[in-house]
Order: sequence, then structure tokens, then C-alpha cells
Amino acid sequence: MSRVGKMPIQIPDGITIEREKNKIVVKGAKGILEEKVHPEMDIIIEEKMIRVERPDNSPGHRSIHGLTRTLIQNMITGLTEGYEKKLEIVGIGFRAELKGKVLVLQLGFSHPIYFVPPETISIEVPAQNTIIIKGVSKQLVGQIAAKIRSFRPPEPYKGKGVRYEGEHVRRKAGKAMV
Repeated sequence: MSRVGKMPIQIPDGITIEREKNKIVVKGAKGILEEKVHPEMDIIIEEKMIRVERPDNSPGHRSIHGLTRTLIQNMITGLTEGYEKKLEIVGIGFRAELKGKVLVLQLGFSHPIYFVPPETISIEVPAQNTIIIKGVSKQLVGQIAAKIRSFRPPEPYKGKGVRYEGEHVRRKAGKAMV
């Protein structure tokens, strides 16, 4: 049995969970999240706990069992605590600023890059070289962070570009002078 899948999920106060056919709807103080689940997974909603059970031990059901439980847990965590990703900008002249809700990035190109985040995502720029992305959906926060990073990923020679906080960039030796 899946070690992750067999663990029950605790439902904190202020969170309501409903199942509508193949969809789980989680409502909380920070909003509403929906996720499609596999129709064969049996989701048992009790007073303060949720359990996910699979119909049999086939490889397909075993692989979906832990995934389903983790997706539900991530929705509950997102609506109670929220998720955030921090990005660092490294490079001379590289900077970020927020104009209203639009993120403006200067990343060494001849033009600035304008990025408008979705409604459920909030972006903060505490310093010119730091971006904080916050939201209730773990998937969407990670996707937006990856999108911003893709504008100028860190290069291996000088390490310039946009990177996740704490990301290690493997550096290469430059051209040897003879």
C-alpha cells in the first residue's frame, strides 16, 4: 500500500470539502480550489478527516493513490497557509519593479519585459533583485515562478539571470588565454 496514500488528511477549522462526481471542491477563507480526481479512487470524507482508498493493487491504481491524496492535501494547505516562491535576479543592470499589478523586468534585452500575473497570484518586489510570488494553488505559484525564470535562466559562465532562491548554478570555466 502507498505510504503517502494511506495517511489520513486532517481537515482544519474553516475548511469545507465537497465531492461532485469526479471533482473535489475545497472552500476556505482564502478562496475556492477545485481539482479533478480519478473516478476510481474512493474518497471518504468524515467529520475532521479525509481518507483516500484504491479499489485494488493494480500498478495504475497504486500510482494514482498517493497522487490523489497529495493533491487534496496541497489544496487544504494552500487555503490555510498559502504558498510562496522567491526568485533572485543576478546581473549588472538586471532589475524588477512592480507598476500596479504588472511586473516589469529589465534583463539585459533591448526592451523591458512586462508580465501580468493571473488574478489569484500576487507578486511582491521588496528589492530590485528579489521577486516573491504568492498564491493558494501550489501548481500555479510554481508555474508562474518557472515562467518568470524562463525569461532569462541563469547562464553557466557568469551566473547572470533569474534563479530560484537558494538555487545553485554550476559554473563553467571560461575560454583559456594562451
